[in-house]
Amino acid sequence: MTTQTQTPTRTSGRDDTARLSAAIDIVRHQHTATLLALLLPGLDGPELRALVDRCRFVHAGLLVCPPSMAQLRAELAAHGLDADDPRLPSVVVRERLALRHRRDVADLDVGILRPAVRGLDGERRAVEVFVLPVPPGSELADIAAHEREREHEAHLAFEVRRPDPLVLRGLCATFARHGAFADGGGYNPHEDGTVFYFTAPADSKAAYRRLELYASGDHRQVLAAHLEDFRTRQPAETLLRLSTGAWTTQALATCARLGLADAMETGAAVGLATLARAVDADPPSLARLLRYLTMLDMVVEDANGFRLTEAGALLRANSPGSMRPLTLMYGGPFYRSFALLTHSVRTGDTGFERLFGENHFDYFARRPELAACFDESMAASARMFDPLPAHPVITAAGDAAGPRTVVDVAGGTGELLGRLLAARPNLRGVLLERPHVVAAARRSLDAAGVGERCAYRAGDFADVPAGGDVYVLSRVLHDWDDERCGQILRHCAAAMPVHADLLVVERLLPADGSPAPAIAWDLHMMCNVGGRERGVDHYGRLLGDAGLRLVDASPLPLGASVLHVRRADAARP
Repeated sequence: MTTQTQTPTRTSGRDDTARLSAAIDIVRHQHTATLLALLLPGLDGPELRALVDRCRFVHAGLLVCPPSMAQLRAELAAHGLDADDPRLPSVVVRERLALRHRRDVADLDVGILRPAVRGLDGERRAVEVFVLPVPPGSELADIAAHEREREHEAHLAFEVRRPDPLVLRGLCATFARHGAFADGGGYNPHEDGTVFYFTAPADSKAAYRRLELYASGDHRQVLAAHLEDFRTRQPAETLLRLSTGAWTTQALATCARLGLADAMETGAAVGLATLARAVDADPPSLARLLRYLTMLDMVVEDANGFRLTEAGALLRANSPGSMRPLTLMYGGPFYRSFALLTHSVRTGDTGFERLFGENHFDYFARRPELAACFDESMAASARMFDPLPAHPVITAAGDAAGPRTVVDVAGGTGELLGRLLAARPNLRGVLLERPHVVAAARRSLDAAGVGERCAYRAGDFADVPAGGDVYVLSRVLHDWDDERCGQILRHCAAAMPVHADLLVVERLLPADGSPAPAIAWDLHMMCNVGGRERGVDHYGRLLGDAGLRLVDASPLPLGASVLHVRRADAARP
Protein backbone atom coordinates (compact mmCIF):
# COMPACT_ATOMS: atom_id res chain seq x y z
CA MET A 1 0.00 0.00 0.00
CA THR A 2 1.24 3.47 -0.83
CA THR A 3 1.84 5.72 2.15
CA GLN A 4 2.07 9.44 2.39
CA THR A 5 5.87 9.32 2.31
CA GLN A 6 6.24 7.00 -0.68
CA THR A 7 6.46 8.12 -4.26
CA PRO A 8 3.44 6.82 -6.21
CA THR A 9 4.30 4.50 -9.06
CA ARG A 10 4.05 5.79 -12.61
CA THR A 11 1.26 4.00 -14.43
CA SER A 12 1.69 4.57 -18.19
CA GLY A 13 1.31 1.55 -20.43
CA ARG A 14 -0.74 -0.54 -17.97
CA ASP A 15 -4.26 -1.72 -18.65
CA ASP A 16 -7.29 0.20 -17.43
CA THR A 17 -7.86 -2.03 -14.41
CA ALA A 18 -4.33 -1.51 -13.05
CA ARG A 19 -4.36 2.18 -13.85
CA LEU A 20 -7.68 2.67 -12.10
CA SER A 21 -6.47 0.79 -9.04
CA ALA A 22 -3.34 2.96 -8.84
CA ALA A 23 -5.38 6.16 -9.07
CA ILE A 24 -7.73 5.06 -6.27
CA ASP A 25 -4.70 4.21 -4.13
CA ILE A 26 -3.28 7.73 -4.57
CA VAL A 27 -6.58 9.36 -3.62
CA ARG A 28 -6.93 7.26 -0.47
CA HIS A 29 -3.42 7.61 0.89
CA GLN A 30 -1.78 10.89 -0.14
CA HIS A 31 -1.66 14.27 1.64
CA THR A 32 -2.05 17.61 -0.19
CA ALA A 33 1.37 18.81 0.97
CA THR A 34 3.07 15.55 -0.01
CA LEU A 35 1.71 15.60 -3.54
CA LEU A 36 2.54 19.28 -4.09
CA ALA A 37 6.10 18.66 -2.91
CA LEU A 38 6.38 15.69 -5.31
CA LEU A 39 4.94 17.66 -8.22
CA LEU A 40 7.08 20.77 -7.64
CA PRO A 41 10.32 19.67 -5.94
CA GLY A 42 11.67 23.24 -5.91
CA LEU A 43 9.08 24.52 -3.43
CA ASP A 44 10.50 25.82 -0.17
CA GLY A 45 8.66 25.57 3.15
CA PRO A 46 6.85 28.93 3.11
CA GLU A 47 5.76 28.48 -0.51
CA LEU A 48 4.46 24.99 0.18
CA ARG A 49 2.47 26.20 3.19
CA ALA A 50 1.03 29.05 1.13
CA LEU A 51 -0.10 26.61 -1.57
CA VAL A 52 -1.65 24.26 0.99
CA ASP A 53 -3.57 27.22 2.44
CA ARG A 54 -5.00 28.08 -0.98
CA CYS A 55 -5.81 24.69 -2.46
CA ARG A 56 -6.41 21.08 -1.44
CA PHE A 57 -5.98 17.74 -3.18
CA VAL A 58 -9.40 16.52 -4.30
CA HIS A 59 -8.95 13.83 -6.92
CA ALA A 60 -6.74 11.86 -9.24
CA GLY A 61 -8.00 11.77 -12.80
CA LEU A 62 -7.44 9.43 -15.71
CA LEU A 63 -8.98 8.47 -19.03
CA VAL A 64 -10.21 4.90 -19.43
CA CYS A 65 -11.67 3.19 -22.49
CA PRO A 66 -13.81 0.27 -21.26
CA PRO A 67 -15.69 -2.05 -23.60
CA SER A 68 -18.90 -0.99 -21.85
CA MET A 69 -20.12 1.19 -19.02
CA ALA A 70 -21.36 -1.91 -17.20
CA GLN A 71 -17.86 -3.36 -17.06
CA LEU A 72 -16.40 -0.10 -15.77
CA ARG A 73 -19.01 0.18 -13.04
CA ALA A 74 -18.28 -3.41 -12.03
CA GLU A 75 -14.57 -2.61 -11.67
CA LEU A 76 -15.32 0.46 -9.57
CA ALA A 77 -17.68 -1.57 -7.39
CA ALA A 78 -14.88 -4.10 -6.82
CA HIS A 79 -12.93 -1.25 -5.21
CA GLY A 80 -15.90 -0.36 -3.04
CA LEU A 81 -16.85 2.68 -5.12
CA ASP A 82 -20.37 3.68 -6.10
CA ALA A 83 -20.53 4.64 -9.76
CA ASP A 84 -24.27 5.00 -10.15
CA ASP A 85 -24.11 8.76 -10.69
CA PRO A 86 -24.94 9.88 -14.25
CA ARG A 87 -22.02 10.39 -16.59
CA LEU A 88 -21.60 14.14 -17.21
CA PRO A 89 -20.33 15.39 -20.59
CA SER A 90 -16.62 16.26 -20.62
CA VAL A 91 -16.21 19.37 -22.75
CA VAL A 92 -12.50 19.93 -22.16
CA VAL A 93 -11.19 16.38 -22.56
CA ARG A 94 -13.41 15.67 -25.56
CA GLU A 95 -12.00 18.71 -27.38
CA ARG A 96 -8.42 17.79 -26.42
CA LEU A 97 -8.88 14.28 -27.78
CA ALA A 98 -10.45 15.59 -30.99
CA LEU A 99 -7.54 17.95 -31.56
CA ARG A 100 -4.89 15.39 -30.64
CA HIS A 101 -6.27 12.66 -32.89
CA ARG A 102 -7.78 14.90 -35.61
CA ARG A 103 -11.28 13.59 -35.04
CA ASP A 104 -14.65 15.28 -35.03
CA VAL A 105 -15.74 15.95 -31.45
CA ALA A 106 -19.09 14.40 -32.34
CA ASP A 107 -17.31 11.03 -32.72
CA LEU A 108 -15.99 11.10 -29.16
CA ASP A 109 -18.60 10.40 -26.50
CA VAL A 110 -16.45 11.36 -23.52
CA GLY A 111 -18.11 11.61 -20.12
CA ILE A 112 -17.04 11.98 -16.50
CA LEU A 113 -17.70 9.81 -13.48
CA ARG A 114 -16.60 11.00 -10.04
CA PRO A 115 -17.06 8.16 -7.55
CA ALA A 116 -16.40 9.39 -4.01
CA VAL A 117 -13.35 8.12 -2.12
CA ARG A 118 -12.46 8.70 1.53
CA GLY A 119 -8.98 10.09 1.87
CA LEU A 120 -6.72 10.51 4.85
CA ASP A 121 -8.47 11.75 7.98
CA GLY A 122 -11.81 11.05 6.31
CA GLU A 123 -11.45 13.82 3.67
CA ARG A 124 -14.00 13.69 0.87
CA ARG A 125 -12.19 13.06 -2.37
CA ALA A 126 -12.93 11.39 -5.69
CA VAL A 127 -11.47 9.55 -8.60
CA GLU A 128 -12.26 11.55 -11.72
CA VAL A 129 -12.75 9.00 -14.45
CA PHE A 130 -12.97 10.27 -18.02
CA VAL A 131 -14.77 7.57 -19.95
CA LEU A 132 -14.54 6.94 -23.69
CA PRO A 133 -16.34 3.64 -24.33
CA VAL A 134 -14.47 1.54 -26.92
CA PRO A 135 -16.39 -1.68 -27.71
CA PRO A 136 -14.52 -4.59 -29.33
CA GLY A 137 -13.79 -3.85 -32.96
CA SER A 138 -14.35 -0.09 -32.55
CA GLU A 139 -12.45 2.26 -34.84
CA LEU A 140 -11.45 4.11 -31.66
CA ALA A 141 -9.18 1.27 -30.52
CA ASP A 142 -6.02 3.06 -31.70
CA ILE A 143 -6.98 6.14 -29.70
CA ALA A 144 -7.47 3.99 -26.60
CA ALA A 145 -4.08 2.32 -26.96
CA HIS A 146 -2.34 5.66 -27.51
CA GLU A 147 -3.99 7.27 -24.49
CA ARG A 148 -3.17 4.35 -22.17
CA GLU A 149 0.46 4.54 -23.21
CA ARG A 150 0.89 8.32 -23.05
CA GLU A 151 -1.43 9.13 -20.12
CA HIS A 152 -2.21 12.57 -21.59
CA GLU A 153 -5.25 13.06 -19.36
CA ALA A 154 -3.95 11.51 -16.12
CA HIS A 155 -3.55 14.23 -13.52
CA LEU A 156 -3.64 15.21 -9.88
CA ALA A 157 -6.26 17.82 -9.11
CA PHE A 158 -6.34 20.52 -6.48
CA GLU A 159 -9.40 22.61 -5.72
CA VAL A 160 -8.81 26.29 -5.12
CA ARG A 161 -10.28 27.54 -1.86
CA ARG A 162 -12.24 30.78 -2.27
CA PRO A 163 -11.21 31.34 -5.91
CA ASP A 164 -10.88 34.86 -7.21
CA PRO A 165 -8.82 36.30 -10.10
CA LEU A 166 -5.98 37.49 -7.87
CA VAL A 167 -5.57 34.10 -6.18
CA LEU A 168 -5.76 32.22 -9.48
CA ARG A 169 -3.15 34.41 -11.15
CA GLY A 170 -0.89 34.00 -8.11
CA LEU A 171 -1.18 30.21 -8.20
CA CYS A 172 -0.47 30.11 -11.93
CA ALA A 173 2.58 32.31 -11.42
CA THR A 174 3.90 30.08 -8.61
CA PHE A 175 3.60 26.93 -10.72
CA ALA A 176 5.34 28.64 -13.65
CA ARG A 177 8.14 29.86 -11.39
CA HIS A 178 8.87 26.27 -10.39
CA GLY A 179 8.98 24.86 -13.90
CA ALA A 180 5.37 23.83 -14.49
CA PHE A 181 3.91 25.12 -17.72
CA ALA A 182 0.41 25.65 -19.07
CA ASP A 183 -1.11 22.55 -20.66
CA GLY A 184 -4.64 23.64 -21.59
CA GLY A 185 -7.85 23.94 -19.65
CA GLY A 186 -11.37 25.18 -20.13
CA TYR A 187 -14.70 26.18 -18.68
CA ASN A 188 -17.33 23.46 -18.25
CA PRO A 189 -20.80 25.04 -18.33
CA HIS A 190 -22.42 21.76 -17.28
CA GLU A 191 -20.96 22.17 -13.79
CA ASP A 192 -19.97 25.88 -13.80
CA GLY A 193 -16.31 25.18 -13.13
CA THR A 194 -13.01 26.30 -14.66
CA VAL A 195 -9.97 24.03 -14.95
CA PHE A 196 -6.34 25.03 -15.46
CA TYR A 197 -4.02 22.21 -16.58
CA PHE A 198 -0.24 22.26 -16.10
CA THR A 199 2.60 19.91 -16.95
CA ALA A 200 4.88 19.41 -13.95
CA PRO A 201 8.64 20.03 -14.31
CA ALA A 202 10.94 17.25 -15.52
CA ASP A 203 12.22 16.53 -12.00
CA SER A 204 8.70 15.91 -10.67
CA LYS A 205 8.45 12.73 -8.55
CA ALA A 206 4.66 12.37 -8.66
CA ALA A 207 2.81 9.50 -10.33
CA TYR A 208 1.38 11.84 -12.95
CA ARG A 209 3.07 14.72 -14.73
CA ARG A 210 -0.13 16.70 -15.17
CA LEU A 211 -1.58 18.99 -12.54
CA GLU A 212 -5.08 20.46 -12.49
CA LEU A 213 -6.32 23.48 -10.63
CA TYR A 214 -10.09 23.50 -10.31
CA ALA A 215 -11.93 26.72 -9.50
CA SER A 216 -15.69 26.75 -9.07
CA GLY A 217 -17.42 29.37 -11.19
CA ASP A 218 -16.63 31.06 -14.48
CA HIS A 219 -13.04 32.35 -14.56
CA ARG A 220 -12.53 32.53 -18.32
CA GLN A 221 -10.80 35.91 -18.14
CA VAL A 222 -7.95 34.43 -16.11
CA LEU A 223 -8.10 31.26 -18.19
CA ALA A 224 -7.56 33.23 -21.42
CA ALA A 225 -4.01 34.22 -20.42
CA HIS A 226 -3.29 30.66 -19.31
CA LEU A 227 -4.48 29.23 -22.65
CA GLU A 228 -2.50 31.80 -24.61
CA ASP A 229 0.63 30.64 -22.80
CA PHE A 230 -0.30 27.08 -23.73
CA ARG A 231 -0.84 27.94 -27.39
CA THR A 232 2.55 29.62 -27.71
CA ARG A 233 4.08 26.25 -26.85
CA GLN A 234 2.05 24.48 -29.55
CA PRO A 235 3.24 25.95 -32.88
CA ALA A 236 1.27 23.55 -35.09
CA GLU A 237 -1.93 24.18 -33.12
CA THR A 238 -1.31 27.92 -33.25
CA LEU A 239 -0.87 27.89 -37.02
CA LEU A 240 -3.94 25.69 -37.49
CA ARG A 241 -6.04 27.97 -35.31
CA LEU A 242 -4.87 31.07 -37.17
CA SER A 243 -5.33 29.49 -40.59
CA THR A 244 -8.94 28.65 -39.83
CA GLY A 245 -9.82 32.11 -38.54
CA ALA A 246 -12.04 32.63 -41.58
CA TRP A 247 -14.32 29.90 -40.25
CA THR A 248 -14.90 31.94 -37.12
CA THR A 249 -15.64 35.08 -39.14
CA GLN A 250 -18.25 33.27 -41.21
CA ALA A 251 -19.79 31.45 -38.24
CA LEU A 252 -20.38 34.78 -36.50
CA ALA A 253 -21.64 36.40 -39.70
CA THR A 254 -24.03 33.48 -40.29
CA CYS A 255 -25.33 33.85 -36.75
CA ALA A 256 -25.96 37.53 -37.50
CA ARG A 257 -27.56 36.91 -40.91
CA LEU A 258 -29.91 34.25 -39.55
CA GLY A 259 -30.96 36.46 -36.65
CA LEU A 260 -30.02 33.56 -34.40
CA ALA A 261 -29.06 35.75 -31.44
CA ASP A 262 -32.38 37.58 -31.69
CA ALA A 263 -34.18 34.25 -31.36
CA MET A 264 -32.30 33.45 -28.14
CA GLU A 265 -32.04 34.86 -24.65
CA THR A 266 -29.15 35.35 -22.24
CA GLY A 267 -31.11 33.82 -19.39
CA ALA A 268 -33.55 31.09 -20.36
CA ALA A 269 -32.38 28.34 -22.71
CA VAL A 270 -34.09 27.75 -26.07
CA GLY A 271 -34.36 24.31 -27.61
CA LEU A 272 -32.88 23.40 -30.99
CA ALA A 273 -36.22 22.72 -32.69
CA THR A 274 -37.61 26.08 -31.56
CA LEU A 275 -34.52 27.92 -32.81
CA ALA A 276 -34.55 26.13 -36.15
CA ARG A 277 -38.17 27.17 -36.74
CA ALA A 278 -37.48 30.74 -35.67
CA VAL A 279 -34.59 31.25 -38.10
CA ASP A 280 -35.80 28.89 -40.85
CA ALA A 281 -32.79 26.58 -40.64
CA ASP A 282 -32.18 22.86 -41.02
CA PRO A 283 -32.09 21.55 -37.40
CA PRO A 284 -29.08 19.16 -37.75
CA SER A 285 -27.05 21.81 -39.59
CA LEU A 286 -28.03 24.47 -37.08
CA ALA A 287 -26.92 22.13 -34.27
CA ARG A 288 -23.46 21.95 -35.83
CA LEU A 289 -23.23 25.73 -36.05
CA LEU A 290 -24.38 26.07 -32.43
CA ARG A 291 -21.74 23.58 -31.33
CA TYR A 292 -19.08 25.76 -32.95
CA LEU A 293 -20.55 28.93 -31.44
CA THR A 294 -20.46 27.17 -28.05
CA MET A 295 -16.73 26.58 -28.53
CA LEU A 296 -16.38 30.32 -29.25
CA ASP A 297 -18.25 31.13 -26.01
CA MET A 298 -21.00 32.90 -27.93
CA VAL A 299 -23.63 30.48 -26.61
CA VAL A 300 -23.87 27.99 -23.75
CA GLU A 301 -25.65 24.65 -23.95
CA ASP A 302 -27.45 23.00 -21.05
CA ALA A 303 -30.09 20.31 -20.66
CA ASN A 304 -32.83 22.71 -21.82
CA GLY A 305 -31.12 23.99 -24.95
CA PHE A 306 -28.97 27.01 -25.81
CA ARG A 307 -28.65 30.48 -24.34
CA LEU A 308 -26.51 33.49 -25.22
CA THR A 309 -23.39 34.48 -23.33
CA GLU A 310 -22.64 38.14 -22.66
CA ALA A 311 -20.49 38.25 -25.80
CA GLY A 312 -23.12 36.46 -27.88
CA ALA A 313 -25.74 39.00 -26.82
CA LEU A 314 -23.80 41.66 -28.75
CA LEU A 315 -24.96 39.92 -31.95
CA ARG A 316 -28.58 40.82 -31.22
CA ALA A 317 -29.86 43.60 -33.45
CA ASN A 318 -31.31 45.75 -30.67
CA SER A 319 -29.02 44.95 -27.76
CA PRO A 320 -27.16 47.87 -26.15
CA GLY A 321 -23.83 48.23 -27.94
CA SER A 322 -24.85 45.72 -30.64
CA MET A 323 -21.93 44.66 -32.85
CA ARG A 324 -24.13 42.81 -35.35
CA PRO A 325 -23.57 45.38 -38.17
CA LEU A 326 -19.80 45.16 -37.70
CA THR A 327 -19.99 41.36 -37.90
CA LEU A 328 -22.03 41.59 -41.10
CA MET A 329 -19.52 43.94 -42.72
CA TYR A 330 -16.47 41.87 -41.81
CA GLY A 331 -18.24 38.69 -42.87
CA GLY A 332 -19.68 40.31 -46.03
CA PRO A 333 -18.09 42.71 -48.52
CA PHE A 334 -14.84 43.13 -46.57
CA TYR A 335 -14.55 39.36 -46.22
CA ARG A 336 -14.78 38.98 -49.99
CA SER A 337 -12.26 41.69 -50.73
CA PHE A 338 -9.79 40.43 -48.13
CA ALA A 339 -9.27 37.43 -50.45
CA LEU A 340 -7.31 39.88 -52.63
CA LEU A 341 -4.77 40.69 -49.92
CA THR A 342 -2.03 39.05 -51.98
CA HIS A 343 -2.86 41.42 -54.83
CA SER A 344 -2.67 44.40 -52.47
CA VAL A 345 0.70 43.34 -51.07
CA ARG A 346 2.15 42.76 -54.55
CA THR A 347 0.83 45.91 -56.20
CA GLY A 348 -0.02 48.37 -53.44
CA ASP A 349 -3.53 48.62 -54.89
CA THR A 350 -6.70 48.22 -52.85
CA GLY A 351 -8.25 44.76 -53.02
CA PHE A 352 -11.76 46.17 -52.60
CA GLU A 353 -11.42 48.38 -55.67
CA ARG A 354 -9.96 45.50 -57.67
CA LEU A 355 -12.94 43.29 -56.80
CA PHE A 356 -15.80 45.79 -56.92
CA GLY A 357 -14.47 48.36 -59.40
CA GLU A 358 -14.66 51.38 -57.06
CA ASN A 359 -13.77 52.46 -53.53
CA HIS A 360 -15.94 51.32 -50.67
CA PHE A 361 -17.43 54.78 -50.00
CA ASP A 362 -18.85 55.03 -53.54
CA TYR A 363 -19.83 51.36 -53.65
CA PHE A 364 -21.81 51.58 -50.41
CA ALA A 365 -23.33 54.98 -51.23
CA ARG A 366 -25.08 53.50 -54.28
CA ARG A 367 -26.45 50.56 -52.25
CA PRO A 368 -28.66 51.93 -49.44
CA GLU A 369 -28.80 48.66 -47.49
CA LEU A 370 -25.01 48.33 -47.44
CA ALA A 371 -24.59 52.04 -46.70
CA ALA A 372 -26.87 51.74 -43.68
CA CYS A 373 -25.03 48.64 -42.47
CA PHE A 374 -21.67 50.39 -42.86
CA ASP A 375 -22.83 53.44 -40.91
CA GLU A 376 -24.26 51.17 -38.20
CA SER A 377 -21.00 49.20 -38.10
CA MET A 378 -19.10 52.39 -37.39
CA ALA A 379 -21.46 53.11 -34.49
CA ALA A 380 -20.98 49.53 -33.23
CA SER A 381 -17.49 50.39 -31.96
CA ALA A 382 -18.80 53.40 -30.09
CA ARG A 383 -17.56 52.09 -26.74
CA MET A 384 -14.23 53.68 -27.60
CA PHE A 385 -15.98 57.04 -27.19
CA ASP A 386 -16.98 56.46 -23.55
CA PRO A 387 -14.18 58.60 -22.01
CA LEU A 388 -14.43 61.48 -24.50
CA PRO A 389 -17.20 63.51 -22.79
CA ALA A 390 -14.81 63.82 -19.83
CA HIS A 391 -11.80 64.84 -21.97
CA PRO A 392 -10.37 68.18 -20.72
CA VAL A 393 -11.11 69.88 -24.05
CA ILE A 394 -14.78 68.85 -23.96
CA THR A 395 -15.06 69.60 -20.26
CA ALA A 396 -13.66 73.12 -20.73
CA ALA A 397 -15.99 73.81 -23.67
CA GLY A 398 -18.99 72.47 -21.79
CA ASP A 399 -18.24 74.54 -18.70
CA ALA A 400 -17.62 77.78 -20.59
CA ALA A 401 -19.79 80.83 -19.83
CA GLY A 402 -21.49 80.88 -23.23
CA PRO A 403 -22.43 78.20 -25.76
CA ARG A 404 -19.57 76.47 -27.51
CA THR A 405 -19.70 74.64 -30.84
CA VAL A 406 -18.34 71.20 -31.64
CA VAL A 407 -17.81 70.51 -35.36
CA ASP A 408 -17.76 66.79 -36.15
CA VAL A 409 -16.02 66.39 -39.52
CA ALA A 410 -17.24 63.29 -41.40
CA GLY A 411 -19.07 62.30 -38.22
CA GLY A 412 -21.17 59.48 -39.68
CA THR A 413 -24.59 59.14 -38.11
CA GLY A 414 -23.56 61.29 -35.15
CA GLU A 415 -22.78 58.60 -32.58
CA LEU A 416 -19.88 60.56 -31.07
CA LEU A 417 -21.43 64.00 -31.46
CA GLY A 418 -24.62 62.79 -29.80
CA ARG A 419 -22.67 61.54 -26.79
CA LEU A 420 -20.84 64.86 -26.42
CA LEU A 421 -24.01 66.93 -26.66
CA ALA A 422 -25.91 64.67 -24.26
CA ALA A 423 -23.14 64.92 -21.66
CA ARG A 424 -22.64 68.70 -22.03
CA PRO A 425 -25.91 70.68 -22.36
CA ASN A 426 -23.98 73.90 -23.05
CA LEU A 427 -22.54 72.54 -26.30
CA ARG A 428 -23.92 73.05 -29.80
CA GLY A 429 -23.05 70.70 -32.65
CA VAL A 430 -22.39 70.87 -36.38
CA LEU A 431 -22.16 67.65 -38.36
CA LEU A 432 -20.42 67.56 -41.75
CA GLU A 433 -21.20 64.50 -43.84
CA ARG A 434 -22.17 63.20 -47.27
CA PRO A 435 -25.78 64.00 -48.19
CA HIS A 436 -27.14 60.46 -47.83
CA VAL A 437 -25.60 60.15 -44.35
CA VAL A 438 -26.94 63.49 -43.09
CA ALA A 439 -30.52 62.22 -43.25
CA ALA A 440 -29.62 59.20 -41.08
CA ALA A 441 -27.72 61.45 -38.68
CA ARG A 442 -30.75 63.72 -38.22
CA ARG A 443 -32.87 60.74 -37.23
CA SER A 444 -30.22 59.42 -34.88
CA LEU A 445 -29.56 62.72 -33.10
CA ASP A 446 -33.27 63.52 -32.85
CA ALA A 447 -33.82 60.11 -31.26
CA ALA A 448 -31.02 60.87 -28.80
CA GLY A 449 -32.81 64.08 -27.77
CA VAL A 450 -30.05 66.45 -28.92
CA GLY A 451 -31.20 67.25 -32.48
CA GLU A 452 -32.36 70.75 -31.54
CA ARG A 453 -28.79 71.69 -30.65
CA CYS A 454 -27.30 70.39 -33.88
CA ALA A 455 -26.87 71.87 -37.36
CA TYR A 456 -26.00 69.86 -40.46
CA ARG A 457 -23.72 70.54 -43.40
CA ALA A 458 -23.84 68.27 -46.45
CA GLY A 459 -20.53 68.33 -48.23
CA ASP A 460 -16.92 67.18 -48.49
CA PHE A 461 -13.76 67.97 -46.52
CA ALA A 462 -13.38 71.24 -48.43
CA ASP A 463 -16.58 72.35 -46.70
CA VAL A 464 -15.37 72.21 -43.07
CA PRO A 465 -17.39 74.91 -41.25
CA ALA A 466 -15.39 77.80 -39.86
CA GLY A 467 -15.67 79.33 -36.40
CA GLY A 468 -16.06 76.24 -34.22
CA ASP A 469 -14.56 75.88 -30.78
CA VAL A 470 -13.82 72.15 -30.91
CA TYR A 471 -13.29 70.09 -34.06
CA VAL A 472 -13.46 66.31 -34.15
CA LEU A 473 -11.96 63.89 -36.68
CA SER A 474 -12.96 60.43 -35.53
CA ARG A 475 -11.64 57.44 -37.50
CA VAL A 476 -11.32 59.56 -40.62
CA LEU A 477 -7.62 60.01 -41.33
CA HIS A 478 -6.88 56.29 -41.41
CA ASP A 479 -9.13 56.02 -44.49
CA TRP A 480 -6.68 57.99 -46.61
CA ASP A 481 -3.09 58.11 -47.81
CA ASP A 482 -0.73 60.77 -46.51
CA GLU A 483 -1.40 63.22 -49.34
CA ARG A 484 -5.16 63.18 -48.78
CA CYS A 485 -4.67 63.32 -45.00
CA GLY A 486 -2.60 66.45 -45.43
CA GLN A 487 -5.38 68.07 -47.45
CA ILE A 488 -8.01 67.18 -44.82
CA LEU A 489 -5.88 68.57 -42.01
CA ARG A 490 -5.20 71.78 -43.93
CA HIS A 491 -8.95 72.26 -44.46
CA CYS A 492 -9.45 71.86 -40.70
CA ALA A 493 -6.59 74.23 -39.86
CA ALA A 494 -8.03 76.86 -42.21
CA ALA A 495 -11.46 76.61 -40.58
CA MET A 496 -10.24 76.61 -36.97
CA PRO A 497 -10.04 79.89 -35.03
CA VAL A 498 -6.76 80.34 -33.21
CA HIS A 499 -8.36 79.33 -29.89
CA ALA A 500 -9.96 76.13 -31.24
CA ASP A 501 -8.99 72.57 -30.37
CA LEU A 502 -9.00 69.51 -32.62
CA LEU A 503 -9.53 65.97 -31.30
CA VAL A 504 -8.36 63.16 -33.58
CA VAL A 505 -9.55 59.63 -32.72
CA GLU A 506 -7.52 56.82 -34.30
CA ARG A 507 -5.79 53.55 -33.50
CA LEU A 508 -2.05 54.13 -33.13
CA LEU A 509 0.67 51.80 -34.30
CA PRO A 510 3.04 51.11 -31.37
CA ALA A 511 6.50 52.62 -31.66
CA ASP A 512 8.18 49.49 -30.28
CA GLY A 513 6.43 46.94 -32.52
CA SER A 514 4.53 45.39 -29.62
CA PRO A 515 1.17 43.68 -30.39
CA ALA A 516 -1.70 46.13 -30.82
CA PRO A 517 -5.11 46.18 -32.54
CA ALA A 518 -3.84 48.88 -34.92
CA ILE A 519 -1.50 46.37 -36.58
CA ALA A 520 -4.43 44.20 -37.72
CA TRP A 521 -6.51 47.21 -38.73
CA ASP A 522 -3.59 48.51 -40.78
CA LEU A 523 -3.78 45.38 -42.94
CA HIS A 524 -7.54 45.85 -43.28
CA MET A 525 -7.10 49.49 -44.31
CA MET A 526 -4.51 48.54 -46.94
CA CYS A 527 -6.60 45.81 -48.57
CA ASN A 528 -10.14 47.10 -48.17
CA VAL A 529 -10.07 50.87 -47.80
CA GLY A 530 -6.88 52.23 -49.27
CA GLY A 531 -5.77 53.95 -46.08
CA ARG A 532 -3.47 53.05 -43.24
CA GLU A 533 -2.96 53.20 -39.49
CA ARG A 534 -0.10 55.36 -38.24
CA GLY A 535 2.09 55.90 -35.22
CA VAL A 536 1.97 59.05 -33.11
CA ASP A 537 5.19 60.38 -34.70
CA HIS A 538 3.74 59.88 -38.17
CA TYR A 539 0.64 61.86 -37.19
CA GLY A 540 2.88 64.50 -35.66
CA ARG A 541 4.62 65.04 -39.01
CA LEU A 542 1.32 65.27 -40.92
CA LEU A 543 -0.02 67.75 -38.39
CA GLY A 544 3.10 69.88 -38.56
CA ASP A 545 2.96 70.03 -42.35
CA ALA A 546 -0.64 71.26 -42.08
CA GLY A 547 0.17 74.09 -39.65
CA LEU A 548 -1.00 72.17 -36.59
CA ARG A 549 0.78 70.74 -33.57
CA LEU A 550 0.18 67.75 -31.35
CA VAL A 551 -0.46 68.67 -27.72
CA ASP A 552 -0.85 65.19 -26.24
CA ALA A 553 -2.31 61.72 -26.79
CA SER A 554 -4.32 59.55 -24.41
CA PRO A 555 -5.71 56.01 -24.71
CA LEU A 556 -9.32 55.04 -25.37
CA PRO A 557 -11.08 51.64 -25.24
CA LEU A 558 -10.85 49.10 -28.08
CA GLY A 559 -7.24 49.97 -28.82
CA ALA A 560 -7.95 53.58 -29.86
CA SER A 561 -6.37 56.87 -28.80
CA VAL A 562 -7.35 60.52 -28.89
CA LEU A 563 -4.85 63.10 -30.11
CA HIS A 564 -5.30 66.66 -28.82
CA VAL A 565 -4.26 69.09 -31.57
CA ARG A 566 -4.08 72.88 -31.83
CA ARG A 567 -3.03 75.36 -34.47
CA ALA A 568 0.73 75.85 -34.53
CA ASP A 569 0.30 79.57 -33.85
CA ALA A 570 -2.04 79.03 -30.88
CA ALA A 571 -0.85 79.95 -27.42
CA ARG A 572 0.82 77.00 -25.70
CA PRO A 573 -0.84 75.77 -22.47
